[in-house]
Amino acid sequence: MSETDRYTLEREAFDELFAALARRGYTVVGPTVRDQAIVYDEIACSADLPLGWTDEQDGGHYRLRRRDDQALFGYNVGPHSWKRYQLPPEVRLWRARRDEHGGLSELAEAPREPPRYAFLGARSCELHAMGILDRVLVGGAHPDPADRARREDVLVIAVQCAQAGGTCFCVSMGTGPTADSGFDIALTEVLDGARHYFVLEVGSERGADVLGDLRHARAQDDEREAAAGAHARAAAQMGREIDVTDIRELLYRNYENPRWDDVAERCLSCGNCTMVCPTCFCTTVEDVTDLAGEHVERHQRWDSCFTIDYSNIHGGAVRASTRSRYRQWMTHKLATWIDQFGSSGCVGCGRCITWCPVAIDITEEARAIRASEETGDAGA
Repeated sequence: MSETDRYTLEREAFDELFAALARRGYTVVGPTVRDQAIVYDEIACSADLPLGWTDEQDGGHYRLRRRDDQALFGYNVGPHSWKRYQLPPEVRLWRARRDEHGGLSELAEAPREPPRYAFLGARSCELHAMGILDRVLVGGAHPDPADRARREDVLVIAVQCAQAGGTCFCVSMGTGPTADSGFDIALTEVLDGARHYFVLEVGSERGADVLGDLRHARAQDDEREAAAGAHARAAAQMGREIDVTDIRELLYRNYENPRWDDVAERCLSCGNCTMVCPTCFCTTVEDVTDLAGEHVERHQRWDSCFTIDYSNIHGGAVRASTRSRYRQWMTHKLATWIDQFGSSGCVGCGRCITWCPVAIDITEEARAIRASEETGDAGA
């Protein structure tokens, strides 16, 4: 799309977007305020959005506070990611009941049609995360049909960032703050005095079709410049940064770096970082039976490489120490992921820093390991 292919949508017309999506059979999922956080859930109109709210984020710190305006998207990313819709936290794989002959017969269920989702409010780092998960879940030789079905008909309305959070480092990872692909429509929110409007980009034919139902106008030069200025401010506000120069080789060289012992003294192995991460995809399978032994179900649910049972095999756990588990997580995220899937597993959203109870910072750990090589303290 050329720079001239931009459109404006006034705040007063924003709810027309919800109506256009509803007419096309979409269930809209977007940001809303719940339990003192901004989370993703089904929403029906702009009143459900975090109107006038923003967030403060730092290591181990997240607080909502009121803005001095009525921005709809004036916040950063919260504890939820779109992963929960690509890879739900828990899925029943099958269930069976003991028959009259003592065997198990699978219970037939009418297939449930997945909702036709429209994701509203996805940020650039999250679009990159969704693309990474797509490669992991459906990009291989034997994709799960259920994983593929969850993504086939999703319409994505992105929001270009106009501010950065205290733990954001998407600029370092090359994943933001603005998206140039992966969306059907992208919005930049602009508050200019008494005027409140959005600058729109269209990324697909479906997006153009939805735009046709909205009262829009072609963006003028000053409106495009206002959007570009917001993007530039967000890029300049990054709360964190990480030097990714040869990061894969750096971590491979430092498998025995004493820094791993330092972080292990602080890490609780709680798994918060993996739960909030938009790309972590570890799962486990659990069988559940009733007390009479007549009924059994098998569930797939999220797991974490920080749980000691995750690496348990015959003879014991492969990664029995906190040191080895944190090292596995960070090295996989920034290094071995590249070998497996062709890109880093980190998109710089900063969630793992914000939601770590003891404020462990992946950018600081990478910086410390790099610095130890320069000072000769990297160990064996």
